[in-house]
Amino acid sequence: MATDKPFGSLPKNADSSSVKPFTVEFPEDEVKRMIDLLKLTRVAEPVYENSLAGDDRRLGLRRDWLVEAKRIWETEFDWRKSEDHINSFPNYKAKISDKLGEFDVHFAALFSSREDAIPIVLLHGWPGSFLEFLPLLSLLKKKYGSPEKLPYHVVVPSLPGYGFSSYQPVEHDFAQADCGRVIDALMRQLGFGGGYVAQGGDVGSRVARVMGVEQEACKAVHVNMCLMTDEKKMDMSALTESEKAGIERWKNWRATGMAYAIEQATKPATLGFVLTSNPLATLAWIGEKFLDWTDEDPSIPAILEAASLYYLTACTHSNIWSYRHSFTAGSKGHDHPDVFIPKPMGYSLFPKEIQPAPVSWVKQTGNLVWSNVHDKGGHFAAFEQPELLLGDVEAFVAEVWKK
Repeated sequence: MATDKPFGSLPKNADSSSVKPFTVEFPEDEVKRMIDLLKLTRVAEPVYENSLAGDDRRLGLRRDWLVEAKRIWETEFDWRKSEDHINSFPNYKAKISDKLGEFDVHFAALFSSREDAIPIVLLHGWPGSFLEFLPLLSLLKKKYGSPEKLPYHVVVPSLPGYGFSSYQPVEHDFAQADCGRVIDALMRQLGFGGGYVAQGGDVGSRVARVMGVEQEACKAVHVNMCLMTDEKKMDMSALTESEKAGIERWKNWRATGMAYAIEQATKPATLGFVLTSNPLATLAWIGEKFLDWTDEDPSIPAILEAASLYYLTACTHSNIWSYRHSFTAGSKGHDHPDVFIPKPMGYSLFPKEIQPAPVSWVKQTGNLVWSNVHDKGGHFAAFEQPELLLGDVEAFVAEVWKK
């Protein structure tokens, strides 16, 4: 079934019986409840740790920032405008039958009417969402103008447990390989069983790499983060000065910035109750990451949009499943350097990535045929530098997709 929006007609081979248009529209009482809770919630009083001199955030989120963000959320921020923006793109939900159970997977998309259009799936991470890729979709609409000229089918899912996609089954653990299998099923349901390209950052990069190993239809993988859990095996001698500086920043992050990951990996149930209980808790937990992991601080409204989505969709407890499989002792998934990706692989390195693996290291994890190193941008590449990431994805696809 097609939507009435431009770029909204499903590919002719799609299973239209299980893919339905979706509109974002929360009941007014849910939005009001979020704002009422904000107004009733107190901010911790000033102490040394939350009130360091200048703009120092080395001990965590600053109180002055949180007070101002809370004020804007309560009095100026309009979630309905965010809904209007989301709904300006074609959105859908697809029913996916998997060995672990049934999933309702939300996705935004731009579909081409060209016979030779190349399918691309863009995969977000934590604490991100499909919202990260909306600027990139806007660029594509502006650049190509119509479905007849768009050379790609671009699919942007909410990963299971995130946003408008359903939770993982209660009876089963859920890991990157499971997520990759569900996303592959989505792509095949859309008619792309003959092949597609997967792109991702953060959790999305891990899922894309899993798909590159395990899913036949995934013909190529592009990532803008390449987690390496045993970099001691890597050669340090040939690194550039900027790469060495990135490794030092990576080491510092592991020493001072990984506490959240260990908590999410080892005690996700307890943390989930805390984060779900109150929108200000959600904002503090993810807002810190948007501020610390970007090249330049995002605007407060941009972070509030992300926090609102997390809180309104009640996904703050269900979207941290991947950490248990990457940050606990003995885990060894497809983001381990000993696991080689045989499909053509591309890599974009943004300088303020929190785990900036040098290109020479990434070559040891897969069949790296394309790479690019940028001089600006951070962990949320699609959100921070959509033009640069889009250019990289298009260049990589042109390199590897040979008809």
